[in-house]
Amino acid sequence: MSFEKIKKNFGFGCMRLKMDGDKVDMQEFIKMVDYFLDNGFNYFDTAHGYLDGKSEIAIKQGLTDRYPRESYVLTNKLSPWLVEKQEDIRPYLNNQLSICGVDYFDFYLMHSQNKEFFDKFKKIKAYETAFELKKEGLIKHVGISFHDTADVLDMILTEYPQIEVVQIQFNYLDFDDPVNQSKLCYDVCRKHNKPILIMEPIKGGRLVNLSKNARQIFDDLNGGSYASYALRFAGSFDGVMMVLSGMGNMEMMKDNLSFMKDFKRLSEKEFSAVMKVTEILKQEDLIACTACKYCVEVCPSNIKIPNLFSIYNEMKTTETLNVENYENFTLNNSKASSCLKCGACEEVCPQKLPIKNLISKLAWIYEKK
Repeated sequence: MSFEKIKKNFGFGCMRLKMDGDKVDMQEFIKMVDYFLDNGFNYFDTAHGYLDGKSEIAIKQGLTDRYPRESYVLTNKLSPWLVEKQEDIRPYLNNQLSICGVDYFDFYLMHSQNKEFFDKFKKIKAYETAFELKKEGLIKHVGISFHDTADVLDMILTEYPQIEVVQIQFNYLDFDDPVNQSKLCYDVCRKHNKPILIMEPIKGGRLVNLSKNARQIFDDLNGGSYASYALRFAGSFDGVMMVLSGMGNMEMMKDNLSFMKDFKRLSEKEFSAVMKVTEILKQEDLIACTACKYCVEVCPSNIKIPNLFSIYNEMKTTETLNVENYENFTLNNSKASSCLKCGACEEVCPQKLPIKNLISKLAWIYEKK
């Protein structure tokens, strides 16, 4: 298959854009779009639920209204929690096309596929509908974004060989992880000869916000940001077509492009350092949240779960219990003790975190409840 429009192996993930209040900071986003394209990159990734729908709106205002259609590659997704029957799919896609200001998507991914969502998509014939939409030219390529075990991925790709690309979570911390199974899922993609799109190469910032001991390993190499080792690790494997980064500001973008523009695979020395950092991180008691915010979208108590996890991780990293930090954040937001234990968050969590238990732990630490 040919993906000739793609210029480089690095994409702009639009899930963590800089916000100005409850709106995307369009001035910053436009600068980033221009800089990204000016440096020879052209792949953009979004989804209807990103930033409560504001990501797609920003794409139109910052990209599609300002550049000719042939100058960029745009990926969007069919989210299983936003459609209930086959008849919902075409209107959903047409709405996405309208919001994004385009006539077609270059890539359209069956979003966040796991066993449960795959069964739902089979029931409502989502894959069959997507293949029909491709024939009509509304989609150029059909793929999946995946969050489950390797055997489930193998089943999906066996059942639907028409799938053209697979987006998996892949980073050095999850490489041999028994839950996320990055390496095993990568192997399945290679077995089925599917080009691979990489998401969460920095694990939601986890591989940038490192502890002192982990930082020292990379600092001893005398060159490269912490993000550079994570992104280059992901891009160093055969079959990887695209590495996505959810860049939130120009500083992140300039750093990422500085080493992805003339991409070089990790050297043996760098790879060894990455493995040492991995061992350090595995020994730390941090919550493996990537701040995708899917949990926030379904929480009936409107608890900003990723923010609370971030406060906890900062405490563990700095080895300082900062109750004031928690109290300041929850002054205008729900507290951990507001959790109803309904489990809706755990059903949509790509990381399969035991969120109910973790929230209870935070409520005890910070509220003594």
